[in-house]
Amino acid sequence: MPLQRGEVQEYDTDRMVVSFTMFNHNEIISCAVTTAAMDDIECRCDIKPDQRVEQFMRLREVIEERALRKFYEQTGDSRRVVVRSNDFKKIGA
Repeated sequence: MPLQRGEVQEYDTDRMVVSFTMFNHNEIISCAVTTAAMDDIECRCDIKPDQRVEQFMRLREVIEERALRKFYEQTGDSRRVVVRSNDFKKIGA
């Protein structure tokens, strides 16, 4: 069963990530996507901090699809997934 959509949490200015959750059955998977990854997807670099959650919402489908793939590919702590720019380069996005 694929991961299910959870909640968008926040933009963390210190880590420069947007945090969100997904569910694996009843288990919460903490996820994050870097601002660099989102900027690379959109080929933009003019997004302001207060626009990051909105940017995530525009890109949510592709980000969550990559988080799902990374969840099933990774070993170790599978309750945490961080999606980075290089994760999209691996799949040609």
